[in-house]
Amino acid sequence: MAWIGLACVALSATVSADTLIMRDGRRVQGQLIAVREGTIEFDGQRGYFGGHERIRVNREDVARIELDENSRADSSSGSGGVSQGRPSGLREREVAVVAAVAWTDTGISVRAGRDIYLNSTGRIHWGPNRQDGPAGERSSPRNDARPIPSRPAAALIGRIGEGSDIFFIGAEGGPIRMRADGRLYLGINDDMLNDNSGALRVTVYY
Repeated sequence: MAWIGLACVALSATVSADTLIMRDGRRVQGQLIAVREGTIEFDGQRGYFGGHERIRVNREDVARIELDENSRADSSSGSGGVSQGRPSGLREREVAVVAAVAWTDTGISVRAGRDIYLNSTGRIHWGPNRQDGPAGERSSPRNDARPIPSRPAAALIGRIGEGSDIFFIGAEGGPIRMRADGRLYLGINDDMLNDNSGALRVTVYY
């Protein structure tokens, strides 16, 4: 397991933070920086009185990432889609849609004809001097190499199962009607992922 300086990282229950949940049960608080080439880069909190240390861990050693509730709710961090009139009683799941990964498995199975709602915040870096929120790049030119060529670059997109039926989400809060049964995947509308960093914080209501 590839750890850098993890032994120095301690949890501080009084500070809001993203949390790495390791497969061996350990929890590391701090801030998600990026996922690159199978490695998660994380700014971990160190000690009770603060301080941070940059660590890198293998993706395969991480069970999941819990994103900071306060950061998710901060509308200044991105152009999040807030749904109007979302029904009560829906289940919800928060997902980190990492910009350097083609498709993120939400762990949610959807059914054709059912509606989902989303709340998306955050900003990603997707090239030199380029960063955008869930809505993607403004006045974005068409690029046939992107998953959805005619829609904004770096915007949030979705897919059901392993097929090629990809749909645009952007900053839309919903309702978004599902066109097939299967597992819901989320991704970024970009054709070059290796220079991307950061993640969008997406809560799916289903």
